[in-house]
Order: sequence, then C-alpha cells, then structure tokens
Amino acid sequence: MRQIIRTGLLSLTLILMSAFPAQARQAVRVTLSGQVTDAETGTPLTGAHVFIASSMTGTTTDRDGNYVLTGVPLGAHRLYVSMLGFEDDFLDILLRSDESQRFNFELQPAVMEVGEIVVEAERDRRWERRLRRFTREFIGETPNAELTTILNPEVLDFEDTRGTFKAMASAPLLIENRALGYRIQYFLSDFESTPGRVRYDGEGLYEELEPEHAEEARQWEIKRREAFIGSFRHFMLALIAGRSEAQGFQTFARPSAGSKRGDAFAASSTIANQRFPIEPETLLSPGEVEGEYILDFDGHLEIVFMGEQEDPAYLDWSLRPEGSNPRFQTSWTFLDHGPAIVDYKGDTLDPYAVVFMGYWAFERVADDPPREYRPGNASPR
Repeated sequence: MRQIIRTGLLSLTLILMSAFPAQARQAVRVTLSGQVTDAETGTPLTGAHVFIASSMTGTTTDRDGNYVLTGVPLGAHRLYVSMLGFEDDFLDILLRSDESQRFNFELQPAVMEVGEIVVEAERDRRWERRLRRFTREFIGETPNAELTTILNPEVLDFEDTRGTFKAMASAPLLIENRALGYRIQYFLSDFESTPGRVRYDGEGLYEELEPEHAEEARQWEIKRREAFIGSFRHFMLALIAGRSEAQGFQTFARPSAGSKRGDAFAASSTIANQRFPIEPETLLSPGEVEGEYILDFDGHLEIVFMGEQEDPAYLDWSLRPEGSNPRFQTSWTFLDHGPAIVDYKGDTLDPYAVVFMGYWAFERVADDPPREYRPGNASPR
C-alpha cells in the first residue's frame, strides 16, 4: 500500500487554479478536422483512429477519410493517427487561439516482412515467458499494475537477441486498468528493453470504465489522485504556480548519471555526494505567449517529493540492497534535446523531450491517468 505523508501541502485545487495565469484559457475549446489518405494512391482511409495522445479525445474517419475532434483545449497536444496496414503518424501541435484548425495526414503503407508478426491461437512457453516480461516492463510493477490487464495479448510477438528484447503488436493493445478505472487502446509502435533501460514508443486513447457501485467509483477517484500526486505533471503545475516547495518538491542539480534504472546515483558511486540545491524559479522562463513556458536546465535534475514515500515494490525494482527502508520518492530527469516548451496544463509540446529515471520511470502505464484528469475533492488515504 502506498503511504501518503501529510506535510501540509497546499490545496491541489488552489495550485491548479494559480497555475493558470490566464484562467479563461481553461474554458476555450478548439475544433480540429482534416482528412486521412493513402500516401501512395491518395485514396481516403475509412476507419482510421485519430486522437489526442494520452487523452480521452478521439474519433475515427468517415467513408471519405474525414475526421472532426471537438472540445480540444488550448495548449500542447500530440495529434496521433493510426490505421491497420499503414505506418502510424503524428503531429505535435500548439493551440494558441480558439480558431478551428485543419490537419491532413497521408499514411504510408506498412511494409511487413514475412514472419514479422505471427498471431497464433496458442503460444508456447517461451512466448508466455516473454509476455510476462513485456507486461512487467510495459504495464509496470506497482500495486496498480496488479489490477491492470492486457485483454488481447495474442496480437503481440517478441524477439530476444543479444540482450535486446523487442515487442511488436499487429493491432492496438486493449488494456483494462481496474485500479484507476480506465480502458486504454494503446497503439504500440516500438518497444525495446536492454539491461538497465526500457524504451517504448506509442500512444494511448483512454475511456472511463463504468463503476459497478458507488464505492468503486470513490476508490477510483482516490487512486487517480494518488497517481497524480507527486507526478511530473503535478511538479510542472507547481513550478508554474511558483509553489513547488509548498507542494513538497525539492530540486537539486546533478552531474551525468550512468544508470537509467532505479537509484541512478547510488550511495557507493563516486558522484553520490555531488548534489547541489537549485532554485525552482530558475527552471522555467516565459514562452512566446502567455500560458507557455520554457523548461531548461543543465545536466540532470533531481526531484524529491516529500509528500509521499516510495512504494515497497520500488525497492525491488530499483535494485536497492535487501533490508533497505523506503525513502521519499526521488526521480531524476534530463532534457533529451534542449529546452522544452511547456503549456499552462503542465504538458510538454514534445511528450518525449524529458527523460525520466528513478520513481517517475518506475511508474508506467498502470499509473498514468489521461491528460484530462485533474484532482477532484477526494482526499488520499
């Protein structure tokens, strides 16, 4: 069970309100439309999935390949398109006004090598072992992961050669998260695991599950709030509001780290003590317009969340010595290719611009609510 440490955190409702310098932006909604066609023939593609990545906003194209997405908030979004038999495509967009936008997509036919994807009614034991590994590394190893299930594992195939483990999917993964109350269509485009690092690419389209009773709905809200508290989005909103310390976050500058898993700066390493406090206000600067910011820092940033201790499952995942006690949640991050644009919602224009290690890397698909989620009035246990 996750342990919440009460440290007198500022009301999350207040932090969300104060994080938006132009509160009117919250109410502005934009309509996106366009057409999806075959890049080689120009033929409209019917039934292509078009959605805002990691959100509950999505649709499919009509018989003429057209789509319409309504109610899209201002800010940074990844507009994602997927169609069976074609290469996925996406566009990172930054919506700054209430004007409707049109984005067309031309999808390239997918080239499938013979034997690349094999869907079988029954799988052998090796496939079953690989499925368990994929589930552990993709869904996660947290308590929420224990209640999260891949409903159609038969679409997966695996390759394990020379220390590199890969997964491919012939169709979107259907994931049911009974811990947070969501069903997810995950469009997996790439998954690769090597010793010390897991990298995957793809996007999820969420929908809320129907609770069986009021108590289940209440538990989902509690779990969603717990997943949000201490997350990267919570940290960014606190930074934007100038209240990161009041929200329980401490920030430190770190030199480069060699490990991508667990405690990147182990106590036994020569750089363990090279840790310098950094003023949170130096991390963000104003962007081009109100409600946009530039996240920039050198080297690695260490973020300690004093509001919650590590889950016991993290001790095993992080390869902590046996008998270690939980500490406050600690994450490390660096910018993959320079400064990142952040919007008023705490979302980055490029979802992969910020690389995570430590606790934020430990929490994966099972602990990730959709972009629309913001804490309600439920209180964590």
